Amino acid sequence: MVNQLSFQSLVPTDADRTRVEELRRFVAYHNYRYHTLDDPQITDDEYNAAFRELVQLEERFPELKTADSPTAKVGGMVLSSLETRPHRLKMYSLDNVFSAEEWQAFLKRLDNAVPGIRPEFWCDPKMDGLALELVYERGMFVSALTRGDGEVGEVVTEAMRTVRNLPKRLFGNAPDLLEVRGEVIFNRKDFQELNARQRKANAKTFANPRNAAAGSIRQLDISVTASRPLRFLAYGFGEIEWGSTRPWTTYAEVMERLREYGFETPPDGRLCTSSEAVEAYYTALKDGGREKLAYEIDGVVMKLNDLEMQRRLGYTARAPRFSIAWKFPAQQATTELLGITIQVGRTGVLTPVAELQPVTVGGVVVSRATLHNEDEIINRDVRIGDRVIVQRAGDVIPEVVGAVLSERPEHAVPFVFPHFCPSCGEPAHRLEGEAAWRCVNMSCPAMIRQSLAHFVSKAGLDIEGFGQRWIEQLIGSGRVKTPADLFTLTVEELLHYERMGVKLASKLVNSLERARREATLQRLVCALGIRHVGEQTARTLASAYSDMDALGSASLEALQALPDIGPEVASSIRAFFEDEANQILLSRLHELGLWPVAAKQTTSEERSGILSGKRVLFTGTLSMPRSKAQQLAEQAGAEIMSGVSRKLDLLVVGENPGSKLEKAQELGIQILDETAFAALLAGNRDVLSETKTR
Repeated sequence: MVNQLSFQSLVPTDADRTRVEELRRFVAYHNYRYHTLDDPQITDDEYNAAFRELVQLEERFPELKTADSPTAKVGGMVLSSLETRPHRLKMYSLDNVFSAEEWQAFLKRLDNAVPGIRPEFWCDPKMDGLALELVYERGMFVSALTRGDGEVGEVVTEAMRTVRNLPKRLFGNAPDLLEVRGEVIFNRKDFQELNARQRKANAKTFANPRNAAAGSIRQLDISVTASRPLRFLAYGFGEIEWGSTRPWTTYAEVMERLREYGFETPPDGRLCTSSEAVEAYYTALKDGGREKLAYEIDGVVMKLNDLEMQRRLGYTARAPRFSIAWKFPAQQATTELLGITIQVGRTGVLTPVAELQPVTVGGVVVSRATLHNEDEIINRDVRIGDRVIVQRAGDVIPEVVGAVLSERPEHAVPFVFPHFCPSCGEPAHRLEGEAAWRCVNMSCPAMIRQSLAHFVSKAGLDIEGFGQRWIEQLIGSGRVKTPADLFTLTVEELLHYERMGVKLASKLVNSLERARREATLQRLVCALGIRHVGEQTARTLASAYSDMDALGSASLEALQALPDIGPEVASSIRAFFEDEANQILLSRLHELGLWPVAAKQTTSEERSGILSGKRVLFTGTLSMPRSKAQQLAEQAGAEIMSGVSRKLDLLVVGENPGSKLEKAQELGIQILDETAFAALLAGNRDVLSETKTR
C-alpha cells in the first residue's frame, strides 16, 4: 500500500525513498519478464497497482524521479534533426558465405592463420533489423547510435528510450562503461499489422521489417517511434571499462551475461563445438526452423567462441576475420506475370518492372519485381501471362528469375522493349557497352520527379515533410521544375494545394529554410544526384574542395588523384558540371543562398583552448560520467580518441584503468589522473610538465 503518512510532508522520508527504489526494481524486473522473456510472473492487476503507486510517489516527490525510472514518459518529443557522433570502436560489416564449400574455405583460412586451431563457434540467427550501439555508464542507459557507416552513426537516444524491452538500468554488477551492440527488429506479426495500419491510413507501407525498423527509429517525432512495437536484440559489445566487474573470456559468456543484465538476445543462439555442429545448426534453421521463429532471419552468424583468439585474428578493412555470416538461399515463389511497365529513373535509365499477381515471398507480399533491362528479359524469355519464379534474398529488391515454361499459355508473346521514353516520348538511347536504355531529355517529367524526390530525401538534403505526394503535386502544377524552385515557395502559394493547411505549409517552408541555411557541402553533393557519386564519394569531394565552384573547376586528373575516384567516376563528375542545365541550376542555388562552404581546416595554432591540438583518451572509472569528461575536453579544444596509439597525447585515468594504461606506458604517452586533468582544465598548464608517464 502507499505510505499515506508521507503525503503529509513535502520532504520524502527514508521510508519513501526505500519504497520508491523497491517499486522501481519491481516494475523494471516484471517489465523484463513480460517484454523480454515473454514469461510474466504476476497478473496485470498486480503490475498496474505497483506502477500506479510508483507514479503517485514520484508525483508527490519529484526529486525522487530519475531518468531511468520505468514511469518516465517518452514519446512526446520532436527533434529538429538527428545529430551524428563517432563510434569509440568501429562497427564492422560481416563477410558472407553461401555454401558448405565456402564455409569450409573460411575454416581453412582460420587454420592457416592459427595452425592447429580446433574452433568452437557461438551461432546466432542473422536478424533482419537495424544495427545499433547502446552506451551504458555505471549500468545506466545514456545514449544510442545507429551503425551509420561504421565509423560515425546517428544519435537515436530518445527514440530508443521508447523501445519497451530495452533495459534503462542494467541488472546486477555492470561494467563502468559498456557498449552493447544489437538490432532493432519487428516480429512478423507486428510488421504485418503495421503495414495494414499504414494502408488503412493511406500512408507508405514498408518493403520489409528492416526498413520498418530503420524508419521507426530515425523518426524526428518520437511519438511515432513510441507507437510501434519495436524490440532490441543484443548480440555483441564494443568498448568496455570493466571497473570491478569480472571480464568475460568467451562469446558464450558474453551472451549469458547480456541476458543477466536484462537484454533479450537472438532466439535459439547456441554454442557449436565443431564444424559439423555448425552445419547441422544452419541446416535445421534453413529447412524449417526459421519459420518457427517470431522474427525474419536471412542466415546464421558464426563467431569464434574464444575472445582471445578473436583478438589475435583481428579485422580486415571491413570485416572481422573471426566471424562470418552463412546466408540462406534466396526464397522463391511462383505467380502470374500480369504486365510489364517501364520506370524512368533520375538518371534517365528505363527499367522494366514486372507487375505480378501478389504473392508472399520470405514473409513479404510482393506485387512488383525488377526485370533489370531489355537483355535480361530476352535471356530469361519472360512473357506477359507466364507463370514466373520470383525471388527475394535479404534486402535485395524482388526479381523475376525466369518463367515456368511448362505452364506457358498459348497467348504469351515476347515483350517488345520500347526505345522511347514513356514519360516524355523522346527517343531513348543505348550507349555502347551499356545494357540500359536512357532518356537524355533533361526536361523529362519523370526524371525531374525522381531527381526532386532524391534531392529532398534522406539520401539528399533530408528536407522534412516533403514526401512523394507533395513532389507530385508541385511538379504537376508546373510550379516546381528544378530543386531551386523549391526554395522560392511561400506559405501563401502552398495553401492552394489540396489538403494543405497553414500549419503544414509553414512547416514545409521552415524545413526548406533550415535546409538552405544548414546544408553541408557533402549533403548538397549527394542531393544533386551526380551519377556514380554516393555518400562516401561525396564525403571525399567535400573534404577536398571548398565549395561547388571549386569542385566544378576540378580537372579529371585532379579528381582521379583523390581516394577511390577512378576514370569513370571522374568523367561523370566532369560531365555533370559541363552540362548547361546543371550550370543554370547551380547558379540559381548560389543566388538563393544554398551554397555551403566546407569547414576550414584549422591548425593546432589556430584553435583555442588549453587542450588545443591534443588527442585525449579516458580510461577507468571516473568521478563523473565518461560523456561529461569527454565534453569538457572537447570544449577545451581536444580531439577524443577511441584507442591507445602513438598518435595519442594524453591518457586520463580513473580507478581500475586496465590494459589501456599499460599500453600507454609502453608507448611513453603522458598520463594524467583526474585531479591533474581538472587542474589542467582550470588553466594550470604546469601539470603537463610536472606529470610523467608512470
